[in-house]
Amino acid sequence: MNDTTILPFLFPAVVRKKVTADFDGGRLTSDGGVMLLAMAERRLGLAERLARCFPDRRDPTRITHTLEDMIRARVFAIACGYKDADDLDFLRADPAFKLACGRLPDSGRDLCSQPTLSRLENAPGLKDVIRLSYALVDQWMDSYEKEPSSVTLDIDDTCDVAHGHQQLSLFNAHYDERCFLPIHVYDTEKSRPVAVVLRPGETPGGVEVRAHLRRLTRRIRARWKKTRIQFRGDSHYARPEAMAWCEDNNVDYVFGLAGSKPLARKVEETADAVRTDRAQGDKPVVRGYAETRHKAKSWSKERRAIARIEATKLGLDIRSSSPI
Repeated sequence: MNDTTILPFLFPAVVRKKVTADFDGGRLTSDGGVMLLAMAERRLGLAERLARCFPDRRDPTRITHTLEDMIRARVFAIACGYKDADDLDFLRADPAFKLACGRLPDSGRDLCSQPTLSRLENAPGLKDVIRLSYALVDQWMDSYEKEPSSVTLDIDDTCDVAHGHQQLSLFNAHYDERCFLPIHVYDTEKSRPVAVVLRPGETPGGVEVRAHLRRLTRRIRARWKKTRIQFRGDSHYARPEAMAWCEDNNVDYVFGLAGSKPLARKVEETADAVRTDRAQGDKPVVRGYAETRHKAKSWSKERRAIARIEATKLGLDIRSSSPI
């Protein structure tokens, strides 16, 4: 490249600037990909959207870094694998990060430091955090050109290991770790994030699951009046409170069901046929399906249950779900 090359990135800080690439050393960066992230972020307007979710309570005469600038720097650092705010003490002067955040690599002011970010992350109150959560939902809905006829939302939790005794981190026997257990919701058709809820490291109960489904559904229906909503989740989301709320509010669901002897007996005939078919034909795998009605002790009524039955050389695997 020579000094007349036009930079193919739309960054305000470098408009009409000459660009020279060489290999003589000097100030280098190992995170050139952050500039591609910056292009995507500016197209989506994510940092600006999040900055509008809570007021800036600082003294305007003493502000060096705006909320939008701080959020942008933090997002880029996390996306590049620097999850600790401490990393910004070094990245704040990185030429690629400065350029991605709209500042000149050499003469521009350095980005915010770790103490500034820590104050930012502790500034939002409960209502501010709720607005931040809704901002991601709005971002997802804005990705559609028009209201879809239906959406299927996959809801699940993931283990976020806590290396210490942070507040609300708990020991989870299933993962054998002290952790948080945030809930993630994704659009199955577009593979896009819809909502994320940071929560303690324990399996969510029925009242909590119902509350998350209710808030998310109300937010979606505030804009999409006619869209059919379906939730899909594992067995610990098949809580009677959650299923009853979905049935009462015209929301579809497909929740896995934990295995039980009464449920297994109801599909035993199909399971035996699948198992026999595999053994007689010496097949590697045979699958079958069965449908029945089932009522767990905590349920107020019977519900439809579908079982996927798979026989392999290792044995029989039955997975059941309750769809509506």
